[in-house]
Amino acid sequence: MNSELIPSAAIGMNPVVGYAALILVALSTVLIGIYGLRISRTTGDFYVASRTVRPWWNASAIGGEYLSAASFLGVAGLILISGVDALWFPIGYTAGYLMLLLFVAAPLRRSGAYTIPDFAQARLDSLLVRRVTSMLVIVVGWLYIVPQLHGAALTVRITTGLPSWVGPVAVVVVVALSVMTGGMRSITFVQAFQYWLKLTALAVPLVFILLRLGSEGMAVTARGAAFTTDLDITGQASLYSTISLVIALLFGTLGLPHVLVRFYTNPDGASARQTTLIVLGLLSVFYLFPVAYGILGRIYTPELAAAGTADSTVLLLPGRIFDGVPGDLLSALVTAGAFAAFLSTTSGLVVSLAGVVSQEFFSGSVQGFRRAAVLSALIPLVFALLTDTQALAGSVGSVFAFTASTICPLLLLAIWWTGLTDIGAVAGMLTGAALCGGSILAAALLGGEAADFPWLQQPALWTVPAAFLVTILVSRATGHRRPRNTARVLARLHSPETL
Repeated sequence: MNSELIPSAAIGMNPVVGYAALILVALSTVLIGIYGLRISRTTGDFYVASRTVRPWWNASAIGGEYLSAASFLGVAGLILISGVDALWFPIGYTAGYLMLLLFVAAPLRRSGAYTIPDFAQARLDSLLVRRVTSMLVIVVGWLYIVPQLHGAALTVRITTGLPSWVGPVAVVVVVALSVMTGGMRSITFVQAFQYWLKLTALAVPLVFILLRLGSEGMAVTARGAAFTTDLDITGQASLYSTISLVIALLFGTLGLPHVLVRFYTNPDGASARQTTLIVLGLLSVFYLFPVAYGILGRIYTPELAAAGTADSTVLLLPGRIFDGVPGDLLSALVTAGAFAAFLSTTSGLVVSLAGVVSQEFFSGSVQGFRRAAVLSALIPLVFALLTDTQALAGSVGSVFAFTASTICPLLLLAIWWTGLTDIGAVAGMLTGAALCGGSILAAALLGGEAADFPWLQQPALWTVPAAFLVTILVSRATGHRRPRNTARVLARLHSPETL
């Protein structure tokens, strides 16, 4: 893991403040998890919180787990580097939930499944589909956890001066303890708390920053336009790359396992729809703040772009505006929010992965869930420690592209098309995985030269249609394998619970 990061001494931040912020967030997470343990007793509590989570709680928990390192730190960093081109990230992250509201939320809840593989098997009556879906869910989860751990390494190194490995290890230990003790019910309380902590951690320092600039008569543009081209070190995004990115974010949201499992915790389909509407509001409010940090960062911390540490913009900006104790306190609050982002997203991913791994390999028991939670957290930790920290939002964008090319076609066609077959679903998922995964790997191997091949860096524009097309064509060719109970299952997915 890359340790060439700015130490806390370089930004005038007292390391003790950084320690205090990280310890308080970790303790709060563990204590709330212990509270959840008091009411987590059954298998249903561990997997889906006994399907009793109300919309506001669930929406806050979804906001907590969805707003990851890419949202808290990465969006501002990309705006610092790329200017207006990076605004597609918060737009796509939020608009993806509109797709969830329209096409997935209520039918998925009505399926009655515990996990995505459960749903796939129930819909297509195929153990093969279940196995392939489980494999892809696990891969997606691990790929998504790694950037969270990289973000933790960045934050801990900057705020405390400790070695980079401390951050990922701390996150994994806290998350594993929380998930093992209380499962989904416990994590719901934790993630709901962490959403509001993250929002406060961004909003309060920004308010003070704007008041300070306003009191000194300094407009945002007083030191030059925020979006001058001299900072755009990555060049202008092409139309292809922009469209491909938007497709990845819109369709990728539909297949994120840690988000989808949340809809299983709602009491019914109507609650799932209401939850999604609330999430849209919560995300829309949240993303105003990273965008503002990115704009201010282009004025007050432009050197971070050339130094390759743009993701630290949110962490460093308060210390650039305020000196002494006020700067330390505001930086501590932002640090606490960043650590909460890593914890909440990693918690959601580990919970969703533990549910899948436990059912596939440990008979689905509570004890199996706990063993699966440890395994689901340790493996991505190893990958994070062996790889370099990269642009957080960009790396998460690649995960969205992979998800959009694999799990998304299965879900949409399983919910809305009667002609889907098990062989078609498997062929589509494997095609998307091979094409998108191969493109991402090739771009990583090419390094800087990958900029000449935008179709490798942003493959969703062609890999998502290819996955859908293969799924449909193979399903038509194997129509005789369509499950006999298709009409009954689809009726259950689309009929209100009151009928």
